[in-house]
Amino acid sequence: MKDGKKTNVIAFTVLLFLSALFLFPIYLVVMNSFKSRFNIVSEPFAFPDSETFVGLENYITGIESSGIIDALFRTVFITVGSVLAIVIFTSMTAWYITRVKNKYTKGIYYLFLFSMIVPFQMVMFTMTAVCIKLGLNNIFGIIPVYLGFGSGLSVFMFSGFIKSLPKEIEEAAMIDGCSPLKTFFVVVFPILKPTAITVAILNAMWIWNDFLLPYLLLGTNNKTLSVAIQITMQGAYGSINWGGFMAMLVLAIIPIIIFYMFCQKYIIKGVIDGAVKG
Repeated sequence: MKDGKKTNVIAFTVLLFLSALFLFPIYLVVMNSFKSRFNIVSEPFAFPDSETFVGLENYITGIESSGIIDALFRTVFITVGSVLAIVIFTSMTAWYITRVKNKYTKGIYYLFLFSMIVPFQMVMFTMTAVCIKLGLNNIFGIIPVYLGFGSGLSVFMFSGFIKSLPKEIEEAAMIDGCSPLKTFFVVVFPILKPTAITVAILNAMWIWNDFLLPYLLLGTNNKTLSVAIQITMQGAYGSINWGGFMAMLVLAIIPIIIFYMFCQKYIIKGVIDGAVKG
């Protein structure tokens, strides 16, 4: 076997192993969602048979007890609103600090980079207290909070891509009478489509699956999907309805998996364009 073919076989084997490793937890969740709660605990790795298979019972029970429909609408609203805010405002910010080069914009850029390395756990208690005082502990107020936490990586990616764009295009638009705002939305923003889609995908997956921030700000009154599943499936004295829990996890991950499958081709291209160019 030639060295090139041997390398390809080894690379394929390693990737196949890693794919199976990452897909195995999803397989366990889906499989256990069709078993009774007692069989899930006693035999979590056993495939459901005629005695342990409960059909759609876990799904029906979970939907009835978790309030997942209301939580789904809240999660969709928060995710869409936050992603739109992140894409629009961070792309405008990146364009400004890239084109207007002075010590202030350079300092702002490094602040955005610094925000990427600050752990959420370090600021969560202070942030929660401040947000509650400002009245941001609702489904509308949480959107600017997500904007703040998602701006670091997004500005970094947009800035890298904008540096590769020729300034002559923007100068020609301004000579034709376009204002800076019109120049950005008519000329620059359409060119940013690959990076904008990548930023949208990465932030959508993070916000959709986030548990801690919605739990701290929204509490149990305005539950998102992750919070609703965690709280409603847990009973008294620490008991957990594992069947309903697994079923609701399956319903929660289906939309984001479908979204990712349709948009995955843009991720690598957008990351490369935003991080390597410039």
